[in-house]
Amino acid sequence: MKRFNKSVLKKSLLAIALTSCSSAWAASTAITNATIYTATEQGVLENATVVFEGGKITAINPNTVNADNRIDAKGKILTPGFIGSMNQLGLVEVGAVSRSRDAGHKKADITFDPSLAFNPKSSLIPYARKGGITRDVIVPSGGDSIFAGLASVVDLSGEFNSVQTSKVAVLVNLGSESKGSRAHTLTQLIDKLEGQKKKLVKAKSAKKADKKDPSKEEKILTALLKGEKPLIIRASRAQELLQLIKLKKQFSLNLIIADAGDAVAVKAQLAQAKVPVIISAMDNLPGSFDSLNASLENAGILEKAGVTVGLTISGDSSHNLYQLRFDAGNAVSNGMSKSGAVKAVSANIANMFGINAGEIAVGKAADLSLWSADPFELSSNVQTLWIGGEEVTTDSRQDKLRERYMKKSDMPKAYSK
Repeated sequence: MKRFNKSVLKKSLLAIALTSCSSAWAASTAITNATIYTATEQGVLENATVVFEGGKITAINPNTVNADNRIDAKGKILTPGFIGSMNQLGLVEVGAVSRSRDAGHKKADITFDPSLAFNPKSSLIPYARKGGITRDVIVPSGGDSIFAGLASVVDLSGEFNSVQTSKVAVLVNLGSESKGSRAHTLTQLIDKLEGQKKKLVKAKSAKKADKKDPSKEEKILTALLKGEKPLIIRASRAQELLQLIKLKKQFSLNLIIADAGDAVAVKAQLAQAKVPVIISAMDNLPGSFDSLNASLENAGILEKAGVTVGLTISGDSSHNLYQLRFDAGNAVSNGMSKSGAVKAVSANIANMFGINAGEIAVGKAADLSLWSADPFELSSNVQTLWIGGEEVTTDSRQDKLRERYMKKSDMPKAYSK
């Protein structure tokens, strides 16, 4: 009788386990009979099918549907997962509690990367998912420097590997000063860029032995000058926006303007210079002398002028990211096209920051949201949400609290063992 070989058994079990994991990961899913808002030039597709596998969209309206899982959407709306931006989601839990805030520091500068402190288990993330948000561009709140720090792209899966791309862009805060002058802050930015440009010219002609390794700051500035990293600048006054357009041309910057309260006053120049803006659709009254042109109609006006528009939440956007879809709906009510609004919370943000998501197109990440009805209506809700092809829950802390306090029991309210 042959002796039992434990080593062979272990190898066999391992092979079976690996095969099972591979099979589960390779499982394909087809969503059929959907009204698909593609956020691409294809527009809206009726009674359409999308297939995804391995985290990516593999087919749209294939002649033959071959998938391990099939979901009949029954005509309901399927959109790309929406993408938040310009907030501190996962970097703050309670704004009034300093020990739960990690987005800024007094000494923060151009090298500050708050994504190192990103908390994927924040209770704010599941709540944002309820609004169809699947990814987010988190930004630092900064410190004393005009350079607030580095933005990063995260997914809202809630997993510990949620930071998808760190240091994706640089944020600069310009605009009005309570003490000092906006001219000084703008000069600081110009001086930094000019200084690094001179260093690059000098380094190019220097002998190999004389060349020094660049600092972290110099590497980031070089990436900006090469257009490899977007430069996000918070500014609103029309004249300041025109100065930034000149700056883009002078240094060949990949420029994004956030806030942009007066953007409609220089919309033609922004469109010609191909400078995208990230604005709030709900800014209706001037919040300062820098935003005298604030209006609910601005998103639609900028879209019609050919400006690429991204929408974000004003105010406490970290806690209110859920309402991004409602803000987009208000933009539609005030002149923005529906397709433009969908892009403003998906494809446009993705394109600004080089995110392979935000569109329902072959090769894009399978970040998808199936809605009960129009996603921009108050009464609609997310029925199923996928991030990278994986279905994720939309249950939030608020849901659990409601269930706890509404549950009928002979015990005292909210009693639990």
